[in-house]
Amino acid sequence: MRLAIAALLASALLAGCTPEEPAQRITNYRELGELRVATRHDAISFRADGESASGFEHDLILLLGERLDVPVSFVVYPDVPRMLAAVMNGEVHMAAAGLARNERLPLKWSAALRDVDYVLVGRDDTPALRAESDFSGRMVSARRGSLVLEKVERLRKREPGLNLHVPVTEGDQTLLEHVAEGRLDLVATDRLHFALAKRIFPDLQVAWDLPLKSEIAWALPLDEHDPLAAEVDAFLRESTGSGLLARVADRYFGHVQRLRDQDINAFLQRTRELLPRYRRHFQEAQARTGIDWRMLAALAYQESQWDPLATSRTGVRGMMMLTAETADRLRVQDRLDARESILGGARYLAMLRDELPDEIHEPDRLWMATAAYNLGMGHLRGARAIARSMERDNTSWWGMKSVLPLLSRPEYASRLKAGAARGGEAVIMTERIRNYYDILSRIEPPYVPPLQPRNIVLGRAAD
Repeated sequence: MRLAIAALLASALLAGCTPEEPAQRITNYRELGELRVATRHDAISFRADGESASGFEHDLILLLGERLDVPVSFVVYPDVPRMLAAVMNGEVHMAAAGLARNERLPLKWSAALRDVDYVLVGRDDTPALRAESDFSGRMVSARRGSLVLEKVERLRKREPGLNLHVPVTEGDQTLLEHVAEGRLDLVATDRLHFALAKRIFPDLQVAWDLPLKSEIAWALPLDEHDPLAAEVDAFLRESTGSGLLARVADRYFGHVQRLRDQDINAFLQRTRELLPRYRRHFQEAQARTGIDWRMLAALAYQESQWDPLATSRTGVRGMMMLTAETADRLRVQDRLDARESILGGARYLAMLRDELPDEIHEPDRLWMATAAYNLGMGHLRGARAIARSMERDNTSWWGMKSVLPLLSRPEYASRLKAGAARGGEAVIMTERIRNYYDILSRIEPPYVPPLQPRNIVLGRAAD
């Protein structure tokens, strides 16, 4: 009886979402020779940038494929109902794209990837919500197939004056952008999507905390003979114990809430007013070093706010705030010349990245090089030695950013050849640069240097 009820619920959820001609059920991943995964475009889980893709769940699924020793094939669907229909119909082996666990559906759910809670988001200039009666006359938009849509539907039953808008294909970030532009009133979403959108649209604010919490998980067929379910459980159990799950999470959203609203407003204003003057220099630097020009621009903003004449009390100068010694080493003749400074700073960052051992992979390699840009490679090497003695992971930024602040303490500074250092400042600086880079990656297009084939990536920063 319970299964029949679940099937009816699933049928209602997936109505109109089955392909016109049902696809043939695929065999298990071993026989097929690949792991076929349903997903959707989402700022957190799966995002495509040209011919490459990234995202929290994208990376985890690739690691699962490595464990299973099979390639992964992602099949992109327009929305959650069609993804779940693909799992139930046997067109894919599993679905992974910010899915909130819903035990009422005839699906098997993996262990939790992360916890999630939900909010209603509006603009800071819209009428406040203080009681449920204030929803009368307001419109709430919610993504089709989302768990939070059910909560809003129950709220509307209590307050019939609430208007509900369910777009066909728009994702959370698109809906939040429409709120920021004044095209929508309120959007029901999770708190992490709100935090990501707020870095681009600082006028957004939480208008109402919804009494709903859930877990993001992967959906698999409700088949007790499916060999994949046990493999997924083992993979997630080991990933949680080893810290792998936390490291991948940190890669994509461990830095998200490092900026204040005034920081974001100032950055966006200077992006409009100042960045166009120097964009071509950053792009030239990318062509020479292979480092994404938006990453170089983010580093330059953190260093000087794109002021080519910037000078500190310690004598570092210019757009990339180079010391006289570093400028001489890089053959930068005029630190106050914007182009020279940008090209020199880009070469210096590339040199630091190349000095790191091969065991450190991207994007951690770039984040550690960024910290060394501020801290010095000697201090970074010393911090890695301290991390090793503490049995911390010194090959990941996630492991190192908890160790670097210790460099200012006497008991650790005494173990450094170069003495004490402000490692905590290097962490803050790097996390801020990661935020600026993420923002630029969303509002500025990538650059493909002339004559460079589009399917070749010279040097890739983190997404």
